[in-house]
Amino acid sequence: MHNKRSFTDQFFLVLKGLGMGAANKVPGVSGGIVAFVVGFYEEFIYTLQKFDKNAFKLFIDGRFKSFHRYTNGSFMMPLLFGIIISYFSISILLDYLIKHYEILVWSGFFGMIIGSIYYIAKDYDDWSKKNLGFLLLGIITGVGISFLSPATENDNLLFVFFCGILGVSGMTLPGLSGSFILILIGNYVLLLVDSVNAINLTVADILQLDFSFVNMPERVHLLKIFFVFLAGSLVGLVSWAYILGFVLKSYKNETFAVIIGFITGSLGVVWPWKDKILKVGKDGQPLYDINNNPIIEGYQRYWPDFNAGHTWLAVLFVLIGLGIVLALDWYGKLNAPTYEDS
Repeated sequence: MHNKRSFTDQFFLVLKGLGMGAANKVPGVSGGIVAFVVGFYEEFIYTLQKFDKNAFKLFIDGRFKSFHRYTNGSFMMPLLFGIIISYFSISILLDYLIKHYEILVWSGFFGMIIGSIYYIAKDYDDWSKKNLGFLLLGIITGVGISFLSPATENDNLLFVFFCGILGVSGMTLPGLSGSFILILIGNYVLLLVDSVNAINLTVADILQLDFSFVNMPERVHLLKIFFVFLAGSLVGLVSWAYILGFVLKSYKNETFAVIIGFITGSLGVVWPWKDKILKVGKDGQPLYDINNNPIIEGYQRYWPDFNAGHTWLAVLFVLIGLGIVLALDWYGKLNAPTYEDS
């Protein structure tokens, strides 16, 4: 692939990384959808496959220029930079917005996913009976996942590593929300809130030359959890890329049909009008996890009241979300580069 990119190209890659990182942290939204809609999904998958034993050898031997060229560094480095920044900044803003403007945020994402379905489906022209079957399979799987009940939190480090592999799936699989998978297996708050907060606090302490956190067992435990989760995510990112790279090369039309169906099925996850169903004990009182957060058992979805003004405000945000994707589509057509495999 071409490694020469202008400063402007790399700046926009950072912005795309910001979008991927933010989307992947939000339950129900997939970072892979951002890659798909903006038009760099296949390059992203094939670039991840370059992180193999040859790349490892180049890095260990100190041949960093060759490593950068071999791993398509002019593409991957700014993208990863944006993802990392997003993970510790924009995603925190999204957490705040979901807490205070939940329906409006979900409405925006609902519109974006509708736009994503249109974006992917409009150029797909292989609607054979077989691929319609794959489409249906994707829809059924997406809907089925959206109605699963969350499990309870588990901080076992081996399980946390496994969570990393699953949690990063949303980066590579459009329509599959890694964050929502973490909710289903009970570790969303532990891995994407508590451990991230522990990293932020620790970095702030180190900058002030305060190392007292080493004597805080709970902080140290959360730091271990963060780095084990990070290791699992890195393993998962490359592993999923190899699997998807093979599938895309051998069964591209079938894969795209499943992805279109999966994204369609995931609309149930981000349906804006829903109430949390909290798990309760025998006394009828809500149960809490080890972090004193109420345990969510599921969601009760309902049809909005179109006589209410706030409903129409939510509909406006659906249209805004749809408009963002259409604008990205327009931008992609204006700036679509052609890449060649090396």
